[in-house]
Amino acid sequence: MQKILFMTGSMNQTMQMHSIASHLPEYDCWFSQLFTDSPLMNGLLTKTKLLDGTILAGQFRNNSEKYLREHGLQIDYGAKLNSYDLIVFCSDMIIPGLALHTKTIWVQEGMIDKFTIKSLLVKKLKLPSYFCGDTSLNGSGDVCDIYCAASEGYKQYISSKGTDGRKIVVTGIPNYDNLATNLKNDFPHHNYVMVATTDMRETYRYENRPAFIKKAVEIAAGRQLLFKLHPNENEERARAEIKRYAPKGAMVFSKGNTNHMIANCCELITQYSTVVYTGIALGKKVHSWFDIDELKRLTPVQNEGASAWNIAQLCRAYVQHKGSKQSFNPHTVLTNINKAVMANEEVYA
Repeated sequence: MQKILFMTGSMNQTMQMHSIASHLPEYDCWFSQLFTDSPLMNGLLTKTKLLDGTILAGQFRNNSEKYLREHGLQIDYGAKLNSYDLIVFCSDMIIPGLALHTKTIWVQEGMIDKFTIKSLLVKKLKLPSYFCGDTSLNGSGDVCDIYCAASEGYKQYISSKGTDGRKIVVTGIPNYDNLATNLKNDFPHHNYVMVATTDMRETYRYENRPAFIKKAVEIAAGRQLLFKLHPNENEERARAEIKRYAPKGAMVFSKGNTNHMIANCCELITQYSTVVYTGIALGKKVHSWFDIDELKRLTPVQNEGASAWNIAQLCRAYVQHKGSKQSFNPHTVLTNINKAVMANEEVYA
């Protein structure tokens, strides 16, 4: 039986990979948290906690592997147990050497961080992408064979940052491709101004949280505020800051379905967060540190939840492909898949 390795990271990335693998029952699917074969990076992983704020380690790996075990999925951390016919990546910022001789597919997770002067310098100096300290170069490495993008806007963006456009196909992305379903929910609150925070400080980036809270209070203009904390955030610190700078009575949630909360809000305030796309897709007034018109152009396609299936079909077709990597055309494959679906024909059974 042919084997596929799915690389996991954040909980969103892990759930996306599980969703894709669920459409490939005839393959032997395994999962590994994103890993590196860099001696420097591995030294930092084993001897320090400096990388605990990244998807390589810390609670990201712990939560991911807990999820995998709870769902009875096979774990092969570091790809030490098997050789693989295909590796599906959640990031191309770290690609282990073993993947260079294997078929590879990159899947966009969500929002890509803003491209900055730092990103440009890392790119120009040909330094490893992770030197940026953010995801601004995720998808721009041009190292995987196929790139699955969230939207036409992101396809153009990723191509403009260095990845060959012939490799990039718009598949949509799991978890953000059927957002209208969130309108029907049992979250008990409605008509509040929602604030979705980020984990910038936990991932070693600067943030003036008091200023952000004060701005949110200004936008709310006396309306009920609801804060949804990022799951990777220092909850105790965040709650203390909200208590100090937000009006009494502001609601604070560290857990719960964020998309349901957005569905019930009247206005959404974000920083650098993929959840802004939920607000846009649901027709909410949104605030972001990104340009709103650009975000609307980048918003993931809404295909009624077909993204995981689309990506799985590409995986299946690529594993079965007998020619060279260069002779595989993902655009043709995706077009043929869509035609077969429209004609109600069997696809890569």
